[in-house]
Amino acid sequence: MVSAVGLGCLSFGGTFGATTRQDSLRCLDAAWDQGITFYDTANIYGTGLSEEIIGEWLRSRLHPAILATKAGFVAGSKGGIDNSAAHLRRELQGSLRRLGRDHVALFYIHRHEKSRPIEEVADTMARLQAEGLIGGYGMSEVSPGTLRRAHAIHPCRAIQNEYSLWTRQPDLGLIRACADLGVAFVPFAPLGRGVFGQQILDPAKLDPGEFRRRIPRLQGSDWQRNKALITAFSDWCAQRGHKVPAVALAWILSRGAHVIPIPGTRTATHLADWKGADTLTLSQQDLAEIDSLLPAGFAYGDRYDDEQAATVERYC
Repeated sequence: MVSAVGLGCLSFGGTFGATTRQDSLRCLDAAWDQGITFYDTANIYGTGLSEEIIGEWLRSRLHPAILATKAGFVAGSKGGIDNSAAHLRRELQGSLRRLGRDHVALFYIHRHEKSRPIEEVADTMARLQAEGLIGGYGMSEVSPGTLRRAHAIHPCRAIQNEYSLWTRQPDLGLIRACADLGVAFVPFAPLGRGVFGQQILDPAKLDPGEFRRRIPRLQGSDWQRNKALITAFSDWCAQRGHKVPAVALAWILSRGAHVIPIPGTRTATHLADWKGADTLTLSQQDLAEIDSLLPAGFAYGDRYDDEQAATVERYC
């Protein structure tokens, strides 16, 4: 139903540094030309800017793109989550206006509101689907148990959690639960928020207010240890004539046919580094060597600080 690799559109809202509408439109054009049909955004990305840009792109290009968006965070609050039917419906209607669509293929709760039973949320999503506003629903940063409970009320279409070579928690039950239930698993940040780019990331050059500056594994001695390991992996890719992002995505694609990564970028140049990831086959020896270089749990430091992690469901 969708391309093997999608495009995450968080960057269009300026989260990873300044950008322009024209740069974003060029990136979207390059993605389409590269065969990408699946585009993931959210109402909070740039306070609606990402959705507006995608809407502008679709009106001017008329591509039959497959769209996913998300809602659940409360604008203006610090970590506030609202999964009520009224909130989700209101936010979805705003997203549809910005996107210029009368429905989206996939609508996620961005996070699960801990005090609200997930069964109630699944029932809300079932009603939105019955009304033709969404093709199906998904959930982000949830546990296998939450998936199973929601799916029992109304079938879930996709789970979107962070997953990459250095963030492996979904291996502890979530990817398997998705496969067992026939649910797509959609890894966000599959390139480690730029860590598995063609050029080694330099956290010191990030904008002062950039949220990646708060990520523990990108700071101090933890980053120096991580950098040494990632450099060795980059060298391994170069020796085989592959680009680092393509190998990192090919590794994720090897985890299962139901796994659809959505790397993000705001430039067509970076997007070109992924080209061919869906046709790059890693042998068992390749996978073993990658595992030797970057074993599960290799990263020093956490993927979020305590505030960033507050809305994420933990299950192990």
